[in-house]
Amino acid sequence: MKNLSFLSASVLALCVSVPSLAQNDPWVEVITITAPRMAPDVQDVDIDHSPVMGADAAGLVSRLPGAALVKNGALTGQVQVRGLFGPRIAIRLDGQGFASGGPNLMDPPLSYAPLALVERLEVTRGAAPVSQGPGLGAGVNAVFKRVAFSPDETFIPTHDVSASYRSVDDSWSVGTLAGIANDRHRVGALYSYETGGDLSTPYGDLKGLDHHRLSYGLEYGVKLNALSELGLSVRRQEVDDTATPALGMDIRYIDTTMSRFNAKTELEGWQIAAHVGHTRVDHGMNNFDQRPAPMAMMWRETLASAETWSARLDGRHSLAGGELSVGMDYEQARHSATVLNPNNPGFLVTPFTDIEMTRHGLYAQWQGEAAQWQISAGARLDAHKAEAGSPLIGPALPMGPRMLKMAYDRADRTHTDMTFDGVVRGLYAVRDDMDLRLIVHRKSRVASYVERFAWLPMAASGGLADGNTYVGDLNLDPEVSTGLEVGLDWQTQRAYLRPSVHYTFVDNYIQGVAFDDTPAVVNTPTEMVSAMNGDATPLRFANVDARLYGIDGDFGVRLSPSWRVDGTVSFIRGERADISDDLYRLAPANLRVGLSYDQARWSATLEAFAVAKQDKVSKTNSEAETPGYVVINTFGQWQLNDHVQISAGIENLLDQRYREHLAGYNRNAGLGVGVGQRLPGAGRGAWLRLHSAF
Repeated sequence: MKNLSFLSASVLALCVSVPSLAQNDPWVEVITITAPRMAPDVQDVDIDHSPVMGADAAGLVSRLPGAALVKNGALTGQVQVRGLFGPRIAIRLDGQGFASGGPNLMDPPLSYAPLALVERLEVTRGAAPVSQGPGLGAGVNAVFKRVAFSPDETFIPTHDVSASYRSVDDSWSVGTLAGIANDRHRVGALYSYETGGDLSTPYGDLKGLDHHRLSYGLEYGVKLNALSELGLSVRRQEVDDTATPALGMDIRYIDTTMSRFNAKTELEGWQIAAHVGHTRVDHGMNNFDQRPAPMAMMWRETLASAETWSARLDGRHSLAGGELSVGMDYEQARHSATVLNPNNPGFLVTPFTDIEMTRHGLYAQWQGEAAQWQISAGARLDAHKAEAGSPLIGPALPMGPRMLKMAYDRADRTHTDMTFDGVVRGLYAVRDDMDLRLIVHRKSRVASYVERFAWLPMAASGGLADGNTYVGDLNLDPEVSTGLEVGLDWQTQRAYLRPSVHYTFVDNYIQGVAFDDTPAVVNTPTEMVSAMNGDATPLRFANVDARLYGIDGDFGVRLSPSWRVDGTVSFIRGERADISDDLYRLAPANLRVGLSYDQARWSATLEAFAVAKQDKVSKTNSEAETPGYVVINTFGQWQLNDHVQISAGIENLLDQRYREHLAGYNRNAGLGVGVGQRLPGAGRGAWLRLHSAF
């Protein structure tokens, strides 16, 4: 089985199915976590039709065409959409953006969205509209469950409870929303807890892969009158002793508090909405508690923090037969990180000190009909400022880091940028059952604080997890992507087909490159310090040119009232445009197809996921190739009554040996696979989920 070519894997996959992803909004994929809460006219993929394959919400998004999961740990998954991931994807929680806590992205945004507490995930098809903020690629918004106002003054209680178990990593989770509301007031409480352990794979058990996440919060909303409403929410999340084997350290704790105040009203025909948000993340990690400890002099513990303030004001008004949206937004993020050796009080260094990233944005967007086209067109202007303080360094550090600190202190550590974005989307009805989609975009992203301010060579890469040592560049220019997407939506009562072809060129793409012109020769202070840390060939973040192109889509056919076939296909290529090399960590071509049997109260699906080999890899990042594989899953659901649903399934039914290309390389000597090897995929295992809502 493991030696099947992609072609033969695709033929096998034609026997099996995934749920339909077709839905009414032509621009947004809606993945519903609790289907009963969605309007009946929304076609969706709810969690009860999706396998439980971990606690990571990013894994659910990865089932969409063009999307993939970049996995660095059980709770450290990132969404990749059409080759872009990390800070290039605009990810929000209830519309609120914020900065992750650590320099290696151990807490990517969707790690703050436990599936048991999420109502739906909204994923923009193609480049995100300017109203969703800056970022090169798609937009993802996780909408949390909340108590809804009731129709009259009688207070009505509500609850939503879910629980699940997964045998392959002995993990379980429980989550609940409970509250009470009438037509003026609503109060709700959220709670979830998840834990898991060692992962069973066909290569053997992977040891020391515990994860623990506790989330809880309160929300309150009040209607002042028929047009005005206020809301306040506070959430707390605590992650303890969670493994990240693809990174140099494991999570000791991530303690996060998120609060948000929002208001909306109507005034002179304008619908006005505003919010103010605050997030504080405190993060500790080390290389000795959850993996074999190195010699005492190499113990490392990093204490990091991030604090984000955000604000937004939006207004909508009818204009020229459509709707005009205008708005302004603000975001300020402060970062710091300190590296210690608990065995040596004199060993202290702050690779990131008093960093402040500020953005002020303005946007305007119009949506309506023109010349038989449905049009959405918008423009955005953002002013960015980034600055950093002077590092601290303890007496135990040698002369090399001190020399680098002195050079950094003399440099201008303040940088400003102006970026301009524009997105035009068009939808043309070719005929009653077929629409033509067209998207033209220019989008931008400024360098992250790691890419700009990393003065000390270390393996902090913003989540790349490639094992390389990096330093930043204070003078990085913003990335600017220019792209075109053409798609076709065909749908009848029995079948649908939605392919998209896309091409994007990125000026000033930020990529790790060789530190200097003599990478094999250690002849600079940076290379000397990096060599002391185990990497004699450090990489430097730099502006290069890149292009990404591909095709993706979903399809399905209703074979009979009870039988249907659905699937997705994805192909993406990413290349450096200035040299002959491929971009790092891009998902291989894949096909997900399946066969489902539906009845009034139950359904069952047999699914195959066929993945091509990936030999288009980055030489710059020393990326290893991976072979193709096929994984078979089966799952189903039973609607016990109007309020209770049971789901179950078996993942990797044939216990196939495989390694996901987007999985990281192991850096934990006690894991059970060699250090430097790509992490293997999960073996055969069963899962069970219960969901109840009243």
